[in-house]
Amino acid sequence: MSNTTRPKVLTIAGSDSGGGAGIQADIKTLTSLGVYASSVLTSVTSQNTLGVNGIHDLPVDFVKKQLETVLSDIGADVVKTGMLSSSDIIKVVVSVLQDYPKAGSKLIVDPVMVSTSGSRLLAKDAVQTFVDLLLPVTFILTPNVPEAEVILGKAEGSIKTHEDMCEAARQIGSKGTKHVLVKGGHLPFDRDGCRVVVDVLYTTETGEIYEIVNPYITTKNTHGTGCTLSAAIAGELAKGLDVLPAVINATTYIQHAIEDTLEDIGQGSGPVNHFHGIRSMPYAGKSFVKALRDSLPKGMWSEFIDHPFVRGIADGTLPKESFIHYIKQDYMYLQHYARSAALAAYKSPNIDMCARNAKIVLHVHGEMQLHLKYCTDWGISEEEVLSTPESVCNVAYTRYVLDKGATGDQLDLQVAMAPCLLGYGDIGMKLFNCPKTKREGNPYWTWISTYADKPYQEAVTLGNELLEELALHSVSTSVSRFKEVCETFKQATQLEIKFWEMSLHCL
Repeated sequence: MSNTTRPKVLTIAGSDSGGGAGIQADIKTLTSLGVYASSVLTSVTSQNTLGVNGIHDLPVDFVKKQLETVLSDIGADVVKTGMLSSSDIIKVVVSVLQDYPKAGSKLIVDPVMVSTSGSRLLAKDAVQTFVDLLLPVTFILTPNVPEAEVILGKAEGSIKTHEDMCEAARQIGSKGTKHVLVKGGHLPFDRDGCRVVVDVLYTTETGEIYEIVNPYITTKNTHGTGCTLSAAIAGELAKGLDVLPAVINATTYIQHAIEDTLEDIGQGSGPVNHFHGIRSMPYAGKSFVKALRDSLPKGMWSEFIDHPFVRGIADGTLPKESFIHYIKQDYMYLQHYARSAALAAYKSPNIDMCARNAKIVLHVHGEMQLHLKYCTDWGISEEEVLSTPESVCNVAYTRYVLDKGATGDQLDLQVAMAPCLLGYGDIGMKLFNCPKTKREGNPYWTWISTYADKPYQEAVTLGNELLEELALHSVSTSVSRFKEVCETFKQATQLEIKFWEMSLHCL
């Protein structure tokens, strides 16, 4: 899979109002595996963990309309079916997929016939249609033992042994499907003193049979296992895997989903945990940078970017002496900021991240040249700027940032640098776009424009990307680590505010 191509799976299935099976389980599974899921709804069920108490099939024409609408635009690398409750729905699915051979060539069929709670989900008169029309165009069929018996017209309980499962797979394969995975969850075996589940994968072209063996897990919470497994197979195929590794990965996924089952959902047969491989981020639902800002005490970010010093720049009323004091100190600050970015480059785990930090160093160099130009315009020589003593406030701020870089990791350093980079970006855009900002005759308009212009805003974007990337590998699963970097961000923001106050009250 390239960086620009996301695997896509279309699931054609019924809705489970309880969320554990059906189209809901498919979408959860595919999403957790990093696959884009589109969906076509065939039926709506009223159900919970105790059972199904109502089924409403959608009009066949509307099922067809959904299919054609999705496939004509989004398309699919793999198509997966679940609940196809009537002969007419089966017929229309087969018919439409014939018009879209690329999508239909990888059709995974979960023969949803009976729910975990015992409710029949496929009409008896539709079984023959299923066998005659759907199996010949199926790439992988995934029946459990009871479903295999129904497909073959065998008596309930007639498949009793591992050999029976293998023979059932061969017989089903003779009906046209390319691969048959007979699932053994209903028929666990004892092997070497252990209770195991053996899934049998049969390939019709070669006649080979493969066994996938996993420990049997005793639990009542198995609702949606069939939907989840077939969706996982579809997802792995969409990523480009061959059949056997796709099936092995999918069975591993469902095994972990059962092991990490959800114990507190409903009173009956509960769902498996589709998100067992996903840990909740301490800043879930937002970007890391937004989470940093939101972690600040109420009003602190506004105190920084709307400081009286900034308002004086906006309307041109800031005393000239205050700005001169600020620009001299900021020149020295930027020298240390460039050193910090260079240190971040040194700490970078790869050349790409190193290069991005190097770009920040070069940007700071350009910004410092602009500072010298400002000073020249105000009648201050470069020698005077360079000979200016560093203020206590400047020392406190810059050494804090460098100390974070020396004692922490790259994220600690870049979070300490973030208020400066992000804050000036906010200030530049806010003042540039605000109709109340004075433009004509404002001695500080050039300063405002610098931080609103494309080069600086590109540096802000670059800094954002670095922070998000570093956070993903450092704080995305650790609440305590997230709190640490939030404290660093707060301290650096406070030091930014002190920097304004130092310049405003220098007179």
